[in-house]
Amino acid sequence: MNPAVIDLRNIRKIYNAGTPVALEVLHGIDISVRGGEFACLIGPSGSGKSTLLNLIGLLEWPSAGSYQLRGRPIEQADDDERTRARLETLGFVFQFHHLLPAFSALENVMIPGLMRYGAYTAEQRANATELLTAVGLGGTLHKRPPELSGGMQQRVAIARALALAPELVLADEPTGNLDTHTADDVFELMRRFNETKGTAFLIVTHDPRLAARCDRVIELRDGTIVSDAPRQR
Repeated sequence: MNPAVIDLRNIRKIYNAGTPVALEVLHGIDISVRGGEFACLIGPSGSGKSTLLNLIGLLEWPSAGSYQLRGRPIEQADDDERTRARLETLGFVFQFHHLLPAFSALENVMIPGLMRYGAYTAEQRANATELLTAVGLGGTLHKRPPELSGGMQQRVAIARALALAPELVLADEPTGNLDTHTADDVFELMRRFNETKGTAFLIVTHDPRLAARCDRVIELRDGTIVSDAPRQR
């Protein structure tokens, strides 16, 4: 069994803590994701899915609980350490791709490398070209996002998420803004990278068809995990 990439124990998240309008949105969450897993997080709107994903992605910080990333406690990490951990271990795909419209597809995929190393390199360019070719966009390297369809833009976002070979990709409704056929294509693309590269995925989705094709389904309701089990085959 592969070791855990992330391991969260008794995680709580409270907004406006210590005020009359304090709101606890996560109540004692325990979750881990191991290398190579392909898991999804489901639940109704307002159940805390995006908040949990933001905490796992080090974009927000829990109010209580412990978080280990690759076996290392990260609760006391400063902003620089968190940024480095995100770049070294985690990749992100969102419903809205957040590509930079003034940059080409190739340049967008190279941005994580620029953030890590402070400059573009020939190796990064070659890697970005390979990734875009792998997602079927080898002929559109120099097109900018406005010149690409929604599905093509999401493929660029997936390539960007994989640019630094993360151990875990966090995907927040990555197909929610796509039609059914394109959503299936994007999902299969993530599945292929999971199977061929061993990249772990944790995908938030409202689509029961996609959830049924994941290996593990985690259900969150009212800030609590109510089920966490392998998919029934």
